[in-house]
Amino acid sequence: MKSLRPSGSRAWVEIDTKALKRNYDTIRKHIGPKPKLMAVIKSNAYGHGIIECAKLFSSYGADWLGVDTAVEGLLVRKVIKKTPILALGYTLPEKIAEAAAKNISITVSSMEQLKIVQQLGGQVSKLKVHVKVDTGMHRQGFLPEEISAALTFLQTKLQHVTIEGAYTHFAAADNPAMHGSVNQQFLVFKKVLALFDEFGLKIIRHACNSGGTLLHPEAHLDMVRCGIALYGLWPDPGTRAALQHKIASPAGSLASKVELWPALAWKTVIGEVKVIPRDGTIGYGCTEKVKKGTRIAICPVGYWHGYFRSLSSKGEMLVHGKRAKVLGRVSMDMSALDVTHIPQAKTGDEVTILGGEISAEEVAARAGSFNYELVTRINPYTKRVLF
Repeated sequence: MKSLRPSGSRAWVEIDTKALKRNYDTIRKHIGPKPKLMAVIKSNAYGHGIIECAKLFSSYGADWLGVDTAVEGLLVRKVIKKTPILALGYTLPEKIAEAAAKNISITVSSMEQLKIVQQLGGQVSKLKVHVKVDTGMHRQGFLPEEISAALTFLQTKLQHVTIEGAYTHFAAADNPAMHGSVNQQFLVFKKVLALFDEFGLKIIRHACNSGGTLLHPEAHLDMVRCGIALYGLWPDPGTRAALQHKIASPAGSLASKVELWPALAWKTVIGEVKVIPRDGTIGYGCTEKVKKGTRIAICPVGYWHGYFRSLSSKGEMLVHGKRAKVLGRVSMDMSALDVTHIPQAKTGDEVTILGGEISAEEVAARAGSFNYELVTRINPYTKRVLF
């Protein structure tokens, strides 16, 4: 395939749009016709490019787009005019009115936040909110015993605000072995939803992230929120095992077999090649010794670009389809590779940091992390190229 390297770029990220579409279609088929599908594009679309993915998923037919902040939502709203957007994280008081004006729904999760909305008065006359319920993850959200007071406040003091949805977040939906935790949270959430009915509210109910969407069909409700799976990465090895080997789902039925296709490849170029003339060491701290005759390639990528420093002396990249070990410490803007066994390696050659046989799971495991962190840490200034 012809190189996709953008002119002037020493490192870039390639996004396979065919893989994204296959993942989207797979999840659509998996959830069936009833639930809406929210494509979660927060954190630069898990490293895949927030604007690029907003356009793609909207064109595929996503019912909603999920962002973390109102700032992200406002950025997306400039290019996506109609698809509903929900800010899933905390919205700063100074951004609430702007979000309301641009038709970006926000999450409300505490009485303090509702009082701030009240203080804004007519500035938020078009505001739409989704009430977040803490059913056991103990992160963001109203506790179940606070919901009645929150709904009373909304209906009596914030009558101009539209209560559009209610949702919760499962703490362990990606792990089939912890289905008891999910079942307990879902039971609590259903009891809370009954309160919304008592208040006469018709809302969008949602609970499932990628793991929940794939493993817990009983909890799909009115909408599911898919992030990592849309990009072809598994939320957890257990999720993959259950869906690829058709292990019985937590609901008791046999889970349908699911395949995902990673969409991201991260690449750079060789900037310099040299042969070490005598025994010596590589990089800061002299942490790795090399023998005379070792041939090294210097790549202009380091921890500033998102390549973990913990991959020092143990990471691998692909050069001419062969694995090349990272030598010594990863620097801020450079990494050294051992290409002694790749004699054809030369300045200007492409290097695959992530992609193909070097999976996000493998790289993340070597770094002592996991695939979510790896892809979201790729520097947002790095050019994303769609093909």
